[in-house]
Amino acid sequence: MSNYPRIFRVRQHFTTPQLTDVAGEVQRELAKLPLAARVKPGQTVAVTAGSRGVANIAVILKAAIAHLKSLGLQPFIVPAMGSHGGGTVEGQLEIIHGYGITEEFCGCPIRASMETVVVCQTKEGFPVHFDKHAFSADHVLVVGRVKPHTGFVGDIESGLMKMMLIGLGKHAGALVYHRAIMDYSFPQIVRSVAGEVMQKCRVLAGIGVVENEREETAKIAAVLPEELEAREKELLVLAKKWIPRLPFERAHILLIDQIGKNISGTGMDTNVVGRKFNDHKAVDDEWPKVKSIVIRSLTEETHGNATGLGMAEFCRTRVVEQTDVRKTRINCLTGGHVPAAMFPLDYESDCDILDVALTQIGLAEPPNAKLMWIHNTLDVVELECSEAYLPQAKELPNVEILCEPRALPFDAAGNLPDSVKGWK
Repeated sequence: MSNYPRIFRVRQHFTTPQLTDVAGEVQRELAKLPLAARVKPGQTVAVTAGSRGVANIAVILKAAIAHLKSLGLQPFIVPAMGSHGGGTVEGQLEIIHGYGITEEFCGCPIRASMETVVVCQTKEGFPVHFDKHAFSADHVLVVGRVKPHTGFVGDIESGLMKMMLIGLGKHAGALVYHRAIMDYSFPQIVRSVAGEVMQKCRVLAGIGVVENEREETAKIAAVLPEELEAREKELLVLAKKWIPRLPFERAHILLIDQIGKNISGTGMDTNVVGRKFNDHKAVDDEWPKVKSIVIRSLTEETHGNATGLGMAEFCRTRVVEQTDVRKTRINCLTGGHVPAAMFPLDYESDCDILDVALTQIGLAEPPNAKLMWIHNTLDVVELECSEAYLPQAKELPNVEILCEPRALPFDAAGNLPDSVKGWK
């Protein structure tokens, strides 16, 4: 097939805030809390480091650690992630080191282990697991991004409370909690486990981070444990308001340069692509509605974990080759999302994929296909759109058209540039 849609570039203009002094804001927020009255000099504090690619996370942790040291405390970092990194110490250290979270930069030790302590039994009858190093500390500081969950809806989704069970529960805890969620509900299990953790595991405070549509740090809030649930609800409202969004509600084809665990728990954010409740189709009141998703690569930071690939219809063959099947299966089985580890139809080149995908768009002719091309689901400020969107783009107040429509830039092998960001 040779008659492809022509594309043009747009820039979305967002008006959400951005923090310019991230380290200073961490210090100011922590200084508001009466921590000195709750600690004694010389005590230890376990500080969590998760597996998501949170903007400025190393800077945030370094600033928090500096504040704890100013109180005479002895902080250390613990990797707080369930089955990520293949469920191994080495894999989890590799992940946080890739984010710049090192002993040298943060100024404190990193203590990594997959071992947990069973703290108690919940009222539902399953054990509460907690990282052994964090449990041995005098205090715990929970740090994490607050954002909409990729598979559940509620007033508490992904954030500090989830970090207290899935993150600090490590692989053993994540296995139990995801099974419990199948029998009960995500909100019930989060509240049940987090409540036990706050009572029994000496949580000193939390630092919640909210990002804007440009993948920038927009808000930081330090909270005491007794205020944590209420404040996280407030932060989630902002996170849902500021989540990245595609400019158009319908697409025949969505090209995504890269997916990975640093981007989202499901590799690509289901809230952005419209697949939160059904892996291959948006439900009635869910937007956008995308017929076919095409994955072109994995991020380096995901270290072969291709969780979420099974939610796409097509991918480049190189994605299959980049996939660490063991890591991917462990993560998807632990999370109870088996289809996310399955392989879509793979083809050697982008041209080969489009030749097939354009046969699946219904009655629209290929040149009139509605196609969007993004870098990843965290990065949607600039994207390429097919000519079919041009009339609508001209009417949208927050969309700037950057160029006239032109042909898709295939190379001699039938491939597009590796990144939509690198070609204009």
